[in-house]
Amino acid sequence: MIVFENLKAELAAGRAERDKRRALLNAAAADHIMVLDGAMGTMLQRRKLNEQDYRGERFKGANSDLKGNHDLLNITRPDVILSVHKEYLDAGADIIETNTFSGTWISQADYHLEAAVDDINYQGAKLARQAADEYTALDPAKPRFVAGAIGPTNRTASLSPDVNQPDFRNINFDELREAYKQQARGLVAGGADLLLVETIFDTLNAKAAVFALYELFDELDESWPIMISGTITDLSGRTLSGQTTEAFWNSLRHAKPFSVGLNCAFGAQQMRPYVAELSRVADVKVSAYPNAGLPNQFGEYDEPPEQTAAHLREWAEHGLVNIVGGCCGTTPDHIRAIAESVRGMKPRHPPQVPRQLRLSGLEPFAIPAA
Repeated sequence: MIVFENLKAELAAGRAERDKRRALLNAAAADHIMVLDGAMGTMLQRRKLNEQDYRGERFKGANSDLKGNHDLLNITRPDVILSVHKEYLDAGADIIETNTFSGTWISQADYHLEAAVDDINYQGAKLARQAADEYTALDPAKPRFVAGAIGPTNRTASLSPDVNQPDFRNINFDELREAYKQQARGLVAGGADLLLVETIFDTLNAKAAVFALYELFDELDESWPIMISGTITDLSGRTLSGQTTEAFWNSLRHAKPFSVGLNCAFGAQQMRPYVAELSRVADVKVSAYPNAGLPNQFGEYDEPPEQTAAHLREWAEHGLVNIVGGCCGTTPDHIRAIAESVRGMKPRHPPQVPRQLRLSGLEPFAIPAA
């Protein structure tokens, strides 16, 4: 079981190597459109794993079913997770995400596995780091990077889960902040190059995550690049907590992220107008990793790789994106097609945004400088 007694001192020894990778990351992002990997869950479902795969030896006495807790496989079946990372690297991914989407005590509480959170994140980052380093060594001209995946949790700070009690919350800001900080600590200890706050349906959750990350950076006297990726949940163009795309960006631009973007909920065709809106207003890099179309009546995704890739190539041709990849339903075949479709294309140039006081509720509001 991992215990972080003096993480700052332990990380100091590898600072020079991390700084080198950050320089390579910035150079790669300036040179070409970077490719993120695809869905982890889709690939794990293909492997037909059973309850014993999830339990392993460590959790064989667990009192609840563990099948479906994919993050646990970082501990019990690391060989499986490593193989998925390598499939996406073979397909051409520049950045692979750690298998830690549900790696907070909040999400792991559903399985009574809060005590496993440090190991889940540390081992998840270690596995991705191992794969990225192996492929970088094989082709130093194409360095590979690890994004520590920080999911939204299964609770929301802005909305009540009880329609009869609109003021009720089953989580608060400080609980989210501590959960996110614990997760991020494990990810940086394991070797993540970036921290990806993704699939954001509630901006207040994301603000707690950003607060936690900067608290951790202060404690460790070192900063990691932050990627922020929101989710537009319906064709009204709003997040679940009600914000438009521009309002979402106004709420989080203070984080000074490496990139901001959108993922999940939509296929590329439905996501395009909101990516275009974000590209217009964000003065940082823009990422986009849509689902493989919309789910069919069985909850499965049918959009073929070449169709997803054609959409993302069109976005690249119009200068909308810096980082592209895939979310639910996407596979190494999708990532291979996407990587080929944007090969040699120049990344989007972030606009020079006029200086204004930018505010947001559900809608954006800007006051021009005097």
